[in-house]
Amino acid sequence: MTAAPINRTDFDNANRGFIARLEPAVILGKNGSVAYDADSFDFLRAEGADTVLPSLWRQSQLCAIHGLYEVCEGVYQVRGLDLSNMTLIESDNGVIVVDPLVSSETAAAALKLYRANRGDRAVTAVIYTHPHVDHFGGVLGVVDPGTTVPIIAPEHFMEHAISENVYAGTAMIRRGMYYSGANIERGPKGLVGMGLGPVASSGEFGLLAPTLDITATGQEEVVDGVRFIFQMTPGTEAPAEMNFLLPDHNALCMAENACHTLHNILTLRGAQVRDARMWSRYIAEAIELFIDRADVVFASHHWPTWGRDNIEEFLTQQRDTYAYLHDQTLRRMNQGEIGTEIAEDFPLAPELAAQWNNRGYYGSISHDVKAVYQRYVGWYDANPAHLWLHPPREQATRYVQMLGGVDATVAKVKEFADQGDLRFAAELGSHAVFANPSHTEAKQTLAAVFERLGFGSENATWRNCFLTAAQELIQGVTPTAIAASQAVALAMSITQLFDTLSLNIVGSQAWAEKFSIAWHFTDSGENYRMELSNGALIHHPATRKREADLDVTLTKLGLLQLIATGKFDGLQTKGDTGVWQRLTGLLDKSDPDFAIITP
Repeated sequence: MTAAPINRTDFDNANRGFIARLEPAVILGKNGSVAYDADSFDFLRAEGADTVLPSLWRQSQLCAIHGLYEVCEGVYQVRGLDLSNMTLIESDNGVIVVDPLVSSETAAAALKLYRANRGDRAVTAVIYTHPHVDHFGGVLGVVDPGTTVPIIAPEHFMEHAISENVYAGTAMIRRGMYYSGANIERGPKGLVGMGLGPVASSGEFGLLAPTLDITATGQEEVVDGVRFIFQMTPGTEAPAEMNFLLPDHNALCMAENACHTLHNILTLRGAQVRDARMWSRYIAEAIELFIDRADVVFASHHWPTWGRDNIEEFLTQQRDTYAYLHDQTLRRMNQGEIGTEIAEDFPLAPELAAQWNNRGYYGSISHDVKAVYQRYVGWYDANPAHLWLHPPREQATRYVQMLGGVDATVAKVKEFADQGDLRFAAELGSHAVFANPSHTEAKQTLAAVFERLGFGSENATWRNCFLTAAQELIQGVTPTAIAASQAVALAMSITQLFDTLSLNIVGSQAWAEKFSIAWHFTDSGENYRMELSNGALIHHPATRKREADLDVTLTKLGLLQLIATGKFDGLQTKGDTGVWQRLTGLLDKSDPDFAIITP
């Protein structure tokens, strides 16, 4: 990629409007553990390190700048105290909080910092721009669980918040430990950031369901005296997402649709593949709708951009990059190239390649191109030789056997590494480890290859993946602490709560089981039928009465208590309560520490 010109504009913008900093910038959790430590990134004040590419060092320095900042009169941001930004918009009777960070501890600290400098204003509304945990998880740090203030979000927010953060939550958290680098030491030889922000906090996250859905572009809402004009952007950085203009402030919020990095079309932690075509078009629509009324553009990550010419240039560059990624991938795909072939040689237009905000610090051209390919034609590249491959351990055993054993394979790994072919050395080294995970030299050799790959990565999340893999090969897996609050379960619908059961049924153990449960919820008036059939737990709203093996009359809170305790205390039942024990006896327990770099 062409080197970007050296300038200080981003540093000037990242520091503009500075008001105050948290001193010391260490935020503790409820049990006294550290939920977030911004001071741990102080090493980035140095000019650089030979273990970090200068471009990534620069981006990490920018992301580590932390404190309370004025965006424009009445609009403030707390940046650098979590992976994301928290925006605070002063209103008639208090302050509106936009995207309350990852955890309640950091959100509370950010609000305290704001109040210490702008007055003890009450929170009068909360806005979620989209359903990723770094934009809602800290909500209980700014409002109480029983709050009556409006919670505003794009329609379908809850559907996607639960499907991503709960249904696939264990897998995403474990994969996320790799791409975030959460368990590697912070410093020039370890974690320098995530490209999108420093790192996610590790406190308690919660969720309150929205009380007001935004459903259409152009929808206007007055929230405690503040005017908002919303733009719906589904399928961009999240399946449900929205931008908004503050017309009385001439300020445009682009949520996570335009940041100072190339973003992910498919994040390395896993998610639904995003639509680069629509992402580009929604940025174009934002320019069309709002550019004449925006003196500043800000987002849920990174720093603002001021001045209409600068804003239009920035948004245009982002618009063109996502369109180019989409269109050129499709063009080449239709000429017969597969995703890995397209990604291997994919130059951007020189003007786009020269911009810092298009560089691959968080997303990358390589994995974004593969994601576009996946969106349209899936994992199969049409070569039948790849249709029925052995899984990794079986592949590894055969390759290693062919090469003459693990020792011979490790020798070849070192040979390719010495030649500078780290990519193939990593592939070959992985085969050696999967063939014999107790082979110490194989693990040490592969770890050394991963470390070199990490030190040479401009992309922060690639670096973190490589360095985390190196660490786990030598030290083993660091246990994962998942700190979800009960508020997440309280915010879920009945269907979503039942989904958490059905997704954990051990199918083969349930083949011979067959029973039904009728659920009657007195607080909502809803009736549900649940059936275990052919190893699948089927559940749906019931509109007709049928006999069931067990009838349960309860509230949603009663269901949560039943799931937590397994006891029917205080619930009205009819039939065989042993059905519930049969059901729970078929549930699997997810493993938040499953192996990745070893079989």
